[in-house]
Amino acid sequence: MRPQPKILITGANGFTGQHACDHFSKLGFDVTAVTRSKNVHAQVPIEHCELTDKEAVRTLIKKVKPQYLLHLAGQNHVGESWVNPLSSIEVNVMSTLYLLEALRQEQLPCKVVVVGSALQFAPQDLSTLTHPYSLSKTLQILIAQSWGMLYNINVVIAQPSNLIGPGLSNGVCSIFARKIVDMEEEKMEKVLEVNNLKVQRDFIDVRDVIIAYEKILKKGKSGEVYRICSGKSRSLEEVINELQSLTTVDFKIKTEQSNHAEQLVEIQPSKMMELGWKPVIQLKSSLNDILNFYRDFKEKGQ
Repeated sequence: MRPQPKILITGANGFTGQHACDHFSKLGFDVTAVTRSKNVHAQVPIEHCELTDKEAVRTLIKKVKPQYLLHLAGQNHVGESWVNPLSSIEVNVMSTLYLLEALRQEQLPCKVVVVGSALQFAPQDLSTLTHPYSLSKTLQILIAQSWGMLYNINVVIAQPSNLIGPGLSNGVCSIFARKIVDMEEEKMEKVLEVNNLKVQRDFIDVRDVIIAYEKILKKGKSGEVYRICSGKSRSLEEVINELQSLTTVDFKIKTEQSNHAEQLVEIQPSKMMELGWKPVIQLKSSLNDILNFYRDFKEKGQ
């Protein structure tokens, strides 16, 4: 009987991390979940580690000896990056570097997927830099690719678009869904506030993205960047219309800004499709699952 492949998943207590732990565990991987939080409910072994602590990271890698590493941990809030820019750099950049350096020092043949962001900027054009979060994610990916090339570490970059799906999330679809569920249950003003209805995003279900991560871990080429997206942009107005069709609440929409239409360039996940992946969960199905998640969450008094 072949031993289970060992996978280390950082950020395991986050929105994506919880889905990832569940998915890879069901696939038969020997999953170790890494988190800073002590309040974790998981069906897999948990390692508490501060990833900005170089020695703690070295100890973690030496103990687990992973064959695969899915690096999801990080500071992913634009607003927080303005308040604590150095913290964002430390969390996103240095934690990645410490993990890769620990693998190098332990001489482990580990396949690493580092998760980037669609908000990265083009380093050759500083005018595209809009916030410290973008800087931190761009530096993270540059360092990951460079360390991989310099020290022959098998590092692959995943660049997902806007993740949605069931689970606790600060994404706009979850914010809307939670507000609607509150309106279903409570006597309150039936108003959904939106800055700009015409804002467009490429939304993709987190469960599709986890399967993409699996494909990248198994088949992705070292040094490559794999964009993970639906290939179709949606306005917030479309999202809200879909949510309206999934609830009995007749709510009004209040916009805070002029509804100026955006021109969003749609990107196809061509490299992912070459690996045999394509998204299968439709937007309406994702939104319905999000609503049901928050209905259950509210029913349990959480």
